[in-house]
Amino acid sequence: MANRKEIIRPKRLQKLLRKLIDIYSPSGKEEQVLAFLQNYLKKHGLPVQRQDLDGNRYNLLVLPAREMDVQLVFIGHVDTVMAYDLENYGYKEDGNLIMGLGSADMKGGCAAMVEAFVAFRENDLSPVPAALALVVGEEEEGDGTNRLIEEYHFPWAIIGEPTNMRPCLSHYSYLEIQIRTYGKQMHASLASRKQNAIEVMLHSVLQLSQYLDSKRPEVVYNIRDLFSSRTGFVVPDRSEAWLDLHLPPSSPLGEIATDLEEVFNRSWQENPLVNGNFRITTIDAGYELPAKGPIIKALRNVYTRRGIPWEIEVFRSHSDANQLWAAGVKPILLGAGRLENAHIPEESVSFRKVCLAASIYSDILIEMASKDV
Repeated sequence: MANRKEIIRPKRLQKLLRKLIDIYSPSGKEEQVLAFLQNYLKKHGLPVQRQDLDGNRYNLLVLPAREMDVQLVFIGHVDTVMAYDLENYGYKEDGNLIMGLGSADMKGGCAAMVEAFVAFRENDLSPVPAALALVVGEEEEGDGTNRLIEEYHFPWAIIGEPTNMRPCLSHYSYLEIQIRTYGKQMHASLASRKQNAIEVMLHSVLQLSQYLDSKRPEVVYNIRDLFSSRTGFVVPDRSEAWLDLHLPPSSPLGEIATDLEEVFNRSWQENPLVNGNFRITTIDAGYELPAKGPIIKALRNVYTRRGIPWEIEVFRSHSDANQLWAAGVKPILLGAGRLENAHIPEESVSFRKVCLAASIYSDILIEMASKDV
């Protein structure tokens, strides 16, 4: 980039990423990776502090000088999904490709953000109204981000989710639904389809699929869990399912939620021998940001200087950005890795993209130091 030297150190960044991936940190069990990161940030002279949640869990914050109002927070979640194989989840590399649990979602993003702040600090650049927040619990309850926005308000956030370094200024909505059906337990040889809780559950889910396919084809839905009571050689008396629905930002959430409930209620009314329960456990609205504002301007300047095409995309998954938006924050999702490479046994990220992420994050800090933001 013309007239601006590269300040990140790739070897240090790779060593940090290796350590983060090798520390197992599923949601709820982030203590070891937090302790490592706290020591790492202190070692590199950053004023890190803990924001306690419960028990031994906490967020890590690097805040600017007290007299500065924070305008932008870089947010990364340190937790991952559960390992598919506890004997084989750690760091591996194959040329440019880094593999391991959390490499894409989002330890690559966390490492890039930490490196950007460390590099900025060691180059003794002007203080900026930006902060770093390494939070817990994103893959489950989002309790780390909830705690963050309870105590702090800031107008902008950059979240290091895997977007393949394409800025996401819009975000899908999310519905989480729990369904329960109750039938009559009886000997398996006397099975009755009308009194079998699983039969009724399958019928109800099939009707939901038909409704979505015909009326709401833009909605992405996933049957995340489906199970029943286990009592031996009998007809199960109850069944439960959990569904994830991801909807484009402009979708009418209230209308769709009401329609879904009516679909299930009709399916149960057709069979008076079985009861059911439909509950929306999470409803998070999506959003669409206009391509303007000081942080977006700074980001576009960085992309222009680096000769990177400005290609805006929509983030199709659920993330901490939904909670931030509801709290009045304008979140931009931007990170190394691809969403399709997250939450799978073969999770991976391009190390070149991790380095690019660190460079872009540091460039934004430099932009802010230059008073352009």
